[in-house]
Amino acid sequence: MRTFGASRTKQVTAAAVAALCAAAGSGGGVAWASPAAAHYGNPALKVPAKYAHGIRVAVDATYPPDEFMKGGKIVGFDADLAQALSKVLGVKLQLQDATFDTIITGVEDGKYGIGDSSFTDTKAREKAVDFVDYFVAGEGFYEKAGNHEVFNGLKSLCGHSVAVETGTTEQTDAQAQAKHCKVNVLSFADQNQANLAVSSGRADLGFADSQVAAYIVHLSNGQFKLTGKPFSTAPYGFIVAKNSGLVRPLVAAFKTIMGNGEYMKILTKWGVQQGAVPVPKVNGASS
Repeated sequence: MRTFGASRTKQVTAAAVAALCAAAGSGGGVAWASPAAAHYGNPALKVPAKYAHGIRVAVDATYPPDEFMKGGKIVGFDADLAQALSKVLGVKLQLQDATFDTIITGVEDGKYGIGDSSFTDTKAREKAVDFVDYFVAGEGFYEKAGNHEVFNGLKSLCGHSVAVETGTTEQTDAQAQAKHCKVNVLSFADQNQANLAVSSGRADLGFADSQVAAYIVHLSNGQFKLTGKPFSTAPYGFIVAKNSGLVRPLVAAFKTIMGNGEYMKILTKWGVQQGAVPVPKVNGASS
């Protein structure tokens, strides 16, 4: 989950799936939808006049599989969702790479119309911007495909060895659990080494951000599988400025792509369908 300051997820994913990313599909990129795509007969999809000629969308493209650079283009499931929304809204959405901790201020100041960078919806952030929540992410486990044990939550680590990347929240959480029961926490400099520990049998399971774990499994050619359910979850949202007039059309656009199957198609393409939500929510933070 992405928060201000040094984010574990940037560290995890920028290097974490470096070898695996080479196998990923390109997908979204910096995509422009034709304004000729009408509003599906729904007036709620109409954006304010100031955005009729296009909307700048800020993305920190360092976080696969959500958003990252490949072949000079911004790709990932967030990029694909932006493209799908663009087609439904009939407005060009221009993806622009930006530093993560500058995006909220940029949206507030009007530099960007939308922030689309795996923003965790929090009560504190809702004071500055509005969220349209579209996905849920947290922490998750993965294991070798042939294993039959199910791991659910931190207590299930007791009596097992777990591979984590150094400096991540997952490492902190596993080490904290090890104070309550016997857990062999194996820490590695990057996610690829953690994956190797799982595939070799040195570790019983791997522990990463839930959608990162899902992406590792997705690109493993059947070597790994997810186990248990994500936990410590929170919603991700597209962010817009207060009183921008964009909340209503974004909600309507998400409802459209969720209803016609495009939303689930995109998440499935990237192996992150586990984080799908049935409907978008506005400012849905619980804390």
